[in-house]
Formats: sequence, structure tokens, C-alpha cells
Amino acid sequence: MSVPYQTPEEHLHTLLGRALNSFELPDETIRRLDSALAYDSSLYSAHHSGGLHRETHRHTFLLADGSALTLWELAHNSARGSQPQHELFADEEEVRTAASRLPFAGGPDPFDEAAPGGGAGGGAGGDALPPEILRLVAEYAALPKREYITEGSADHARRLLRRAENADRPGERTARRVSTALAHQIIQAFRSPCSDASGFGFALYEHAFLLHDGSEVSLWEAEHTATPDGRHMCEVYLSQDAALAAMERRAGQPS
Repeated sequence: MSVPYQTPEEHLHTLLGRALNSFELPDETIRRLDSALAYDSSLYSAHHSGGLHRETHRHTFLLADGSALTLWELAHNSARGSQPQHELFADEEEVRTAASRLPFAGGPDPFDEAAPGGGAGGGAGGDALPPEILRLVAEYAALPKREYITEGSADHARRLLRRAENADRPGERTARRVSTALAHQIIQAFRSPCSDASGFGFALYEHAFLLHDGSEVSLWEAEHTATPDGRHMCEVYLSQDAALAAMERRAGQPS
């Protein structure tokens, strides 16, 4: 069952791809999982006897709204020496019922905490979340909440970087990071009138992006008319200080 590290999106794709009954999962469940930021997978129960095996795995996803959603995966072979089959369930009772129907006469209840291997990683009720997910939930809850827009965020990041004219704009590494943006917010941090002492107009915007790995990245856009012909120019920086410093330079010596 172990695989190299995957993003939440890749891990979900793997689960759905190998599950024989993935089409039975509720549409609402799949829709919610589109916003997964992180996940934790653990073996919940296992039973091996006479060439037959039955394993239940719990996959808990941390969603963008701070909630957690669990998928239950049942891996088993129905005949001695046959290849494993996988089934996926959104409800603990459903996977319990499916496991009980497998050919393990006299075998332990896969959700019985007293059974060998039973309830690994949590109690039979399944209410306790893995420590890693609890940590992620706590960290997410501590973040300042933004009013993110969830449409076209990656495209917005690409357009922003494409229109930046400064030579020291963020490079390819930043472009790759924000290409995974699942939400964004634009905040006007500063604006000066065109009638100030310099005769130029300046505006500063923070473009905050929420990425698929749960991190946040801000790009700072300095928009101004400190150009020889008075046209608007866009510059993008990785920090607010760098953007403000550029605006000060432009006010003293326009391009």
C-alpha cells in the first residue's frame, strides 16, 4: 500500500483509480475533496490467514475550510494467491459491512479493538483524527482568515507575473509555486493621488495565494505612472518592503 510522497490531489487520484467501486462515492464527497490541502494515511485493521488477507486503511484529508474528511479503503483478496482488490467508502459503517462479508470464517471483527491489529490508529468509533491531521487543523485555524476567491487563481498568478516589467521580478521557481494556487485575494495596500509632489500616481496591491500544500504566498504589485511617457507600469516583488523601495526609487527617478 505504500507509495512515494504524493500531493493530496495525486493521492486521491490513486485511491479512485484502484478502487473497484469509486463510482459509488457521493458526488458531494468528491467535490469537497477537490479542496484538500493535506492528508494522512494509516492502517486501521488487518487480518491475514491461510493465504487470504483483509486490510482496512484510513485516509483523512484536511480541507481548505479547516474541516477533515475520511475515506475508508478496504484491500483484500477473495481467493488464495489472487491479486488484491480495493474498495473505497465514505462511511465507516459501510466499510465495516463490506469487510464482514469477506471469506474469513471465524476471523476477528476488523473493527474490534480487542482483535489483533484491530482499530490500529484509532478507536472503533473512528472519531479520533491522526496526530498529523490534528496538527494541520490547529495550524490552519491559527492563520488569519482571508476572503479568498476560488476561481481562476492559477491563471490570475500567471497573468500577474506576465505583466510585470521589472527585471528583478519573481522567477521560475515562484511561478511554479503559484501555478498550484487554489484560491487568491487581492488587497489594495496603498494608493497615492497623481497630484502629489512627484506628479506620478502609485498604487500597491497584495496578491495573496492559497496553495495546494496549505501554504500561503503573497506577491506585491507596484503600479505607477513614473514612466517617461506617463503610461501605467506594473512591477511585481516577493515582499512588501521590496515593492515600497521600488516605488521610492521610481518617484525620484522615473524610467
